Amino acid sequence: MANLEQKKKAEALKALHLGKAPLVLPNVWDVASARVIEEAGFPALATTSAGIAFAQGFPDGEKISAGQMLQAVAQIAKAVRVPVTADVEAGYGDRPEDAARTARGVIEAGAVGMNFEDSTGDSNHPLTELPLQLERIHAIREAAQQLDIPLVLNARTDVYLLQVGDPAKRYDEAVRRLQAYRDAGSDCVFLPGVRDAETIRRMVADLGCPVNVLAVPGSPSVPELAALGVRRISLGSGPMRATLGLLRRLAAELKAHGTYTSMEGSPSHAEMNALMNRT
Repeated sequence: MANLEQKKKAEALKALHLGKAPLVLPNVWDVASARVIEEAGFPALATTSAGIAFAQGFPDGEKISAGQMLQAVAQIAKAVRVPVTADVEAGYGDRPEDAARTARGVIEAGAVGMNFEDSTGDSNHPLTELPLQLERIHAIREAAQQLDIPLVLNARTDVYLLQVGDPAKRYDEAVRRLQAYRDAGSDCVFLPGVRDAETIRRMVADLGCPVNVLAVPGSPSVPELAALGVRRISLGSGPMRATLGLLRRLAAELKAHGTYTSMEGSPSHAEMNALMNRT
């Protein structure tokens, strides 16, 4: 029998894609970052696969095992009260049954959403063939249905992120893929790698479903993306890498000047203890 609380969280996460304001997700990579972002008032959390991999000593791109990734997701989901959606890259295996197994793992970890991408890691064939990707999406939907959890599926294409093919044809290929993912049962579709406002506006209009964009320096602001019709805004591994950037600046300051001003503005020891002690 499905966990009633988990089912409610899944329904709440889906509803957040349909509200007046877009769902904004500063992605997290461990319990501490999750607690900080939750305390800041965000109604849901998303994990970053790259951030989790980096934190555990792996490069991005499914170099970390599915088990290690899902263990991190489980720790995060258990530590917070809000819904959690898990970035599980391309599902840790090429077959539909691999995608289904990963979806079951996401649900068993306590998450209620799943990011699922179409990149292969093969520079000669960078994207999964569309028919196979659709089979994998159907397998994810079936696995979630069997567990009676309305898993919120965010299906991603990396046409723009990986700059696949002729630039003049990228838009049409991205639309073709995302429309197919939508029709196969994805609740939201994800187009990272695009910052141009007109391309985003056109994509939102052509798809007619919740669209997720990856916000990076130079992207339109949250209000601007909302005006374009974007329903979900992710920061990906950006927050984790920004944290490492602060650590790098702190180390440089300490080594060069012997001073500590980079630590100003940090949560106090007592504040972090209180966050970690929360039940």
